[in-house]
Amino acid sequence: MFKPIVLMFIFTKLFFSANSKTHPADIKALNALKNGVDPRSITPGSCLSSWDFTIDPCDNIFTDHFTCGLRCDRVVSGLVRVTEITIDPVGYSGSLTSVPWNHLRYLNTLDISDNAFSGLVPNEFSNLTRLRRLGLSGNSFAGEIPSVLGSLHQLEELYLDNNRLHGAIPSSFNNLTKLKRLEIQRNYISGEFPDLGSLKNLYFIDVSDNNISGGVPSTLPLSLVELSMRNNKLNGNIPHDIDKVRFLQVLDFSHNMFSGTVPSVLFRHPSLEQLTLSYNEFSSLQVPAVDITLNSNLIALDLSYNKLRGLLPTFMASMPKLTALSLEHNEFTGMIPAQYAVKAAVAGNDNTSSFERLLLGGNYLFGPIPGPLLGLKPGSADVSLADNCLYRCPDAFFFCRGRDQKSAVDCKSFGPAIP
Repeated sequence: MFKPIVLMFIFTKLFFSANSKTHPADIKALNALKNGVDPRSITPGSCLSSWDFTIDPCDNIFTDHFTCGLRCDRVVSGLVRVTEITIDPVGYSGSLTSVPWNHLRYLNTLDISDNAFSGLVPNEFSNLTRLRRLGLSGNSFAGEIPSVLGSLHQLEELYLDNNRLHGAIPSSFNNLTKLKRLEIQRNYISGEFPDLGSLKNLYFIDVSDNNISGGVPSTLPLSLVELSMRNNKLNGNIPHDIDKVRFLQVLDFSHNMFSGTVPSVLFRHPSLEQLTLSYNEFSSLQVPAVDITLNSNLIALDLSYNKLRGLLPTFMASMPKLTALSLEHNEFTGMIPAQYAVKAAVAGNDNTSSFERLLLGGNYLFGPIPGPLLGLKPGSADVSLADNCLYRCPDAFFFCRGRDQKSAVDCKSFGPAIP
């Protein structure tokens, strides 16, 4: 009675195998990937809920059976290989260690970001030799970053941020000569930052919110456009030859332990637009030549919460594009330069921008408030002068609010201005 059913089942299996478009090794790997996910985290309507391996995956992309998550391309022997796995961020949990990654040899994109995968980052990723994009952001991966990732010579984008990774950044990353973007922020990475100076295509690095120590490497990729190393344990000095990184537009070294002098090269950098050095231990500024500052492209400059002393640097008011300046909570003394007041009060033009934000609170500034600042109306510019030693800066003035001026004892005990 069951023989016709058995024969039909065998015939169906043979027919399916003969007409399958997806390489069997890819199907096996995809099946293992889904089986490694906790079924309770596969919600109705999600990509993985539609993966039905009773039919051919690549032959049914964007149907009810494989709604999303895959891309396939015909590459060899009439078979189609899986070239992209990008699953939806719906909170899938599970592990990647049971997946035979060596089967997915034509994969160029793997992105499982913003889910709840855990465990180690598989060493078997080294078999994905055609991989150009690896996205593991926003999961719970732990352990060290596998050094074998440095063997992925086609890799252009690497996203390991927002996980629980620890240990050092592998020096093997210096072999990723095609890498363009590297994101490892918000982990527990320690050790010194490796020398990646030979990576001529790398334009974006973010390793913020880790425990990286030591100094900035003496050689940085000359192709860098944005470098963020915020909230680590970096110390020492900023390299004086950072102007060699000529395309750099954004530099964030805030919340570290840098000390010494802020080099003038940062104020005359040919392309730098945003510089953030707040919450460090800098004690002085190197003043650039006045004529050079006129060519500065800086738009936003934050030097707050350091130990900078002396008079407020007047050259900053000569930077034509600077609209946001924060020098809060340092040890500056002396009077507020008239140039600052004029740049805050006078409307900008095609050649010069005015201050939209001028934060000078928490210093030891004294003397009268410049007239142009007294004429400002609320909403015209964000100005803060609170917690200084200024003459006649009552809370009635909107730019004095937040904290009263320092007491006469505090102001006197700090001593005279240091030029």
